[in-house]
Amino acid sequence: MALTNIYKFFRSLEDEHIILSFKGDFTSDLLNAFLHLMEAKMNELNVDLKQRKRVLNVLIESLQNLYHHVESNNDFEIKKVKETALVLVKYFENKFTIQTGNFIENNSLNELKSRLKEVNSLNNDELRGLYKLKLENNTLSVKGTAGLGLIDIARKSKRKLDYHFIEVDEKSSFFCLKIVVE
Repeated sequence: MALTNIYKFFRSLEDEHIILSFKGDFTSDLLNAFLHLMEAKMNELNVDLKQRKRVLNVLIESLQNLYHHVESNNDFEIKKVKETALVLVKYFENKFTIQTGNFIENNSLNELKSRLKEVNSLNNDELRGLYKLKLENNTLSVKGTAGLGLIDIARKSKRKLDYHFIEVDEKSSFFCLKIVVE
């Protein structure tokens, strides 16, 4: 980006009400740093405690999903791009919008789409029941997760999950997830 475009970039962040943005290799240290930054920002914005807890819960689950599910690749050039994650947090009219993006292998798409559709088809009571069922079954995926993240995000945001997949090439797609917390 040319130096003369920095102000335009700054203005676009301001116009879009973006309070946190990141693109890069996602680590556990970054996850912790994001949470501290968001807590400080919500203090600055005088966000009430109830909304603050819900936002942090959704953000934690979203960031953990990125941390656990960013696809890895052995080819160094591909790895630099494929392990990249994107996080944007917007605050406008007392609503937080958390948007994440990461690469996913196309052979994993159907399973993820199925889980997203299932979560979006359930009401709050059904989500609570599915959450308890998953906890009781205590089964972990290959990546060491229990599959509770999307369920918890839907429960805490009290909204359907907004998502989209963009095909990148024959092997991978970019998964975009948008969550609004009022």
